[in-house]
Amino acid sequence: MTESLNVETLQDHFGKEIGVSPWKEINQDRIDAFADCTEDHQYIHVNPEQAANSPFGGTIAHGFLSLSMLSVMAYSVPPLTGVVMGVNYGFEKVRFLQPVKSGQSVRGRFTLKNAIEKGPGRWLLTYDVTVEIEGETKPALVAEWLGMQVLGPNA
Repeated sequence: MTESLNVETLQDHFGKEIGVSPWKEINQDRIDAFADCTEDHQYIHVNPEQAANSPFGGTIAHGFLSLSMLSVMAYSVPPLTGVVMGVNYGFEKVRFLQPVKSGQSVRGRFTLKNAIEKGPGRWLLTYDVTVEIEGETKPALVAEWLGMQVLGPNA
């Protein structure tokens, strides 16, 4: 993995893993806080006693909580040289493959798929992202994530 990327050599990184984040614990406090923010208080997320009798055997993170962790996980991806701002541009696809149980940890694994210059100093980068669950073989989710990188005037 590299410390930084530059626009001249972006193509050299296509199809290559460019970042792996540290593990992040998804504990019940985090799940409850997410439930409060989104007003999604379904029992499988916030009621450990009732969720114990569910097919999951306990509470699980919201799929969107697992997805939202990409923001912090992306700090492990090397920035473009001269970038002054990165903006979430959206997703081409997202698939939730396995729930994250309360107390498990997740991390993001990023592969650079493509980069397109969208104008002077603006690059649209596409990443294939896998959110792994520690100790599990099946990931929590896979996504194709788009990010707009804005370079400074001297880049």
